[in-house]
Amino acid sequence: MEPQSIDLRSLQKKLAVRFFLLLLFFSLFLLLPAGTFYFWQLYVYLAVLMGPLIFVVRYFLKNDPEFLVHRMTMKEKEREQKKIISLSAIAYLIGFLLPGLDRRFGWSDIPTAIVLAADLLVMASYIFIVYVFKQNRYASRVIEVQKDQKVISTGPYSIVRHPMYSGMFIMF
Repeated sequence: MEPQSIDLRSLQKKLAVRFFLLLLFFSLFLLLPAGTFYFWQLYVYLAVLMGPLIFVVRYFLKNDPEFLVHRMTMKEKEREQKKIISLSAIAYLIGFLLPGLDRRFGWSDIPTAIVLAADLLVMASYIFIVYVFKQNRYASRVIEVQKDQKVISTGPYSIVRHPMYSGMFIMF
């Protein structure tokens, strides 16, 4: 897609809708199982997760909107990849349901320092993922080769072949 063919207004609307849906997803899958709004750990986590997202999206809207268009492509073509995505979605959902259920039933008592350290780790992995995006503007949710794409072997790619996945693994 040519940079001048991107309708920024339309892209901003799509991003706003996705942001709202993401916030709704977190509310449903974390607050409902918790059975309470008194869940400070969730609000700190949401601030750590969603706050930087606003700045990252604004940065790429201004500097590389085409990157955001590629990142929003979510339709996988390969059958094997579709299976992997389906299985990981189940694990992802369970990972978001458990903290709320833990809050409701009091299964654990995590010290505040550990909760905050985990939030710092999420923030650090977020920063790392953004760094990966800046190193490789072709980083996408869907495995595909794009026009003029080159193999990246510098920065985090000199250490690990898929640094974005490494950062996501740490984050979640």
